[in-house]
Amino acid sequence: LISCSKTKYTISGTAKGIENGKTVIMETQDASGMSLIAVDTVKVENGKFEITGKATEPSFHMINVEGVQGKFPFILENGDISIEINKDSINKSKVSGTYNNDEFVSFNEELIKIQKEIMAFQKKNTPLMSQAQQSNDTATINKLMAEYNKLQEVVTTESKKKYNSYTESHPKSFISVLIVQGMTNDPSVDIKAVEKLYNGLDESLKTTKPGKAISQKIKAAKTPSVGAGAMPPAQAAPGTAKWSSDFSAPNPEGKIVSLKESLGKITIVDFWASWCGPCRAENPNMVALYKDFHSKGLNIIGVSLDKDAAKWKEAIAKDKLVWTQVSHLKYWDEPIAAQYQVQVIPAPFILDASGKLIAKDLKGEALRAKIAELLSK
Repeated sequence: LISCSKTKYTISGTAKGIENGKTVIMETQDASGMSLIAVDTVKVENGKFEITGKATEPSFHMINVEGVQGKFPFILENGDISIEINKDSINKSKVSGTYNNDEFVSFNEELIKIQKEIMAFQKKNTPLMSQAQQSNDTATINKLMAEYNKLQEVVTTESKKKYNSYTESHPKSFISVLIVQGMTNDPSVDIKAVEKLYNGLDESLKTTKPGKAISQKIKAAKTPSVGAGAMPPAQAAPGTAKWSSDFSAPNPEGKIVSLKESLGKITIVDFWASWCGPCRAENPNMVALYKDFHSKGLNIIGVSLDKDAAKWKEAIAKDKLVWTQVSHLKYWDEPIAAQYQVQVIPAPFILDASGKLIAKDLKGEALRAKIAELLSK
């Protein structure tokens, strides 16, 4: 019995309050990583369900229960996995039973502790921000944004420390190989630091898909002449002589749009996303800015870090963003964001008529003052 449990998985699910016959779907990402595909389907019987099979390696999957809003993430791996579905709030569902799932739960609990202060800030100030947006109170908006950004910097710093310390102390955890893989997507990352963490991983993790991807990126970084897939540090930093601001990407209708054809006397390349609260809070300022200065030579091109086309288009319409919008819908793997070395959004970049970088990361009144100054020349 012990031998069998190591060569297959058994998911024992509890679904209290969910009717018999309701469908439970286990999903995972397709090869492109852009959408979910069904792996297995079972029915709820007497408040329970069971899914069995074999996993070649650990990987993230989702449980989708008919009639329950949202999807529950877990790590599929061989062994006995217990999942308890909360039909009223999918986020309160629980998973346990295997090493990587127990680590997944523990790691998330530690991250929540780090994010506790900023979550409290959002809860307390969301009504105030909404009121300020409705009344176009830019002073309050800018004050709240400044406080939020300061807290976000602390969270980012503490999270990075946690990622590093966890990876070093948990060489056999699937979470560790995912952390290192995530680091390879950061254009400013120190490849030597990534390689050190990778070398410290257990051999069983190096043979997984994320492990192989890390190895390829490390090799590409050491030999940038290989071309596609090479990690920048080979990439020039924004504003340097070798850096190019130009790019091409699909707009919401699928038409390829280039920066060159969108340049004005002054152009703002605005990195944002529909899921980004601070971005959505800054959008009214951008709308007002465009309205006041477009006739004087200001253009804006929005670059979204969305991955859901419908939500992207909905946010554009709701926030009344009438300027050019583009996105490859690759989330933080957006190639334009890598080109501009964007690590935090919102992130506006100000370019002159030739596409040369003039300034970046200005928001609210500071951004308005800079645009007014540049267009007065």
